[in-house]
Amino acid sequence: MPLHTLNATPNQSAFAQCLRMLGPQDALLLLGDGVYGAIKDTEAAKALQNSGAELYILEPDARASGLEKRLAECFKPLDYDGFVELSERFPSQQAWY
Repeated sequence: MPLHTLNATPNQSAFAQCLRMLGPQDALLLLGDGVYGAIKDTEAAKALQNSGAELYILEPDARASGLEKRLAECFKPLDYDGFVELSERFPSQQAWY
């Protein structure tokens, strides 16, 4: 039941590695370049949704990338306080870069 944080675009190997490790009891937070994996109607967003994990996106990073209006609805936006709360809920964390 880890929290996965993904800071890699869908074309990087870390994205594929993270996707293979995700399970229905996990949570995933996309941040930095990882926010590109949440663009609606893309294979990356569909694959993440099919993982069954809880899906989140760091809203300030999505906004900075200009993607806030192009995100798949399955990703819940979080601010920094929400990131802290999520980290407290999941005691183990796996970072992917």
